[in-house]
Amino acid sequence: MSSEKIIIAIDGYSSSGKSTMARRLAKEIGYRYIDSGAMYRAVTLYAMRNSMIEADGSVITAALVEALPDIHIDFKVDGDGQLTMLNGEIVENAIRTLEVSNHVSPVAAIPAVRHALVKMQREMGKTKGIVMDGRDIGTVVFPQAEMKVFCNATPERRAERRFKELTAKGADVTYEDVLANVMERDHIDMTREESPLRCADDAVMLDNSAMTLDEQNEWLLNLYNSIIAKQK
Repeated sequence: MSSEKIIIAIDGYSSSGKSTMARRLAKEIGYRYIDSGAMYRAVTLYAMRNSMIEADGSVITAALVEALPDIHIDFKVDGDGQLTMLNGEIVENAIRTLEVSNHVSPVAAIPAVRHALVKMQREMGKTKGIVMDGRDIGTVVFPQAEMKVFCNATPERRAERRFKELTAKGADVTYEDVLANVMERDHIDMTREESPLRCADDAVMLDNSAMTLDEQNEWLLNLYNSIIAKQK
């Protein structure tokens, strides 16, 4: 088997399970996992903390764009997982709240934000051997990725997963609010002018609405092995 490392891009809708799949695969094959969504959430948290989001949810774009050089995002290895860091502070839990979820899509739609984070992401992938998930990894960040997957599931199934995840962390949310957030994020992600969410032409589609975590992981690992086998 070839020892040549590749870039794996896993894109898809919010709460479609792509982060869980990507993290598991990276651990299984010894690659670095990069959660691009966490990077956009970290920028959103920065904007919220610095009064750059109005009461109506609109972003004070000029102020955020001006602050981009002062926003530094990295990941700290934590056992089998990793923690998102914003300017040296661990913000893993803070970026996973529904409040951040409600603001992340408008922030992520700002061209200057996307350009800045895409530049960071490409730097992280220079040596290959990474699994990165997000909305535009296979279409914009790494169009040359050797393995591309596009995940989907019904909005209801995705909201159910997200609701369970939030309530397990003690968040006071309703399923209806989470479903509304999922559908609103879908709309913004698909209709934004800058890097809209879409399936790359050469990506393999995966609808995991009725799949267990183990089934998803087996499917993903089989796909990886078949791609690596062709590189012999």
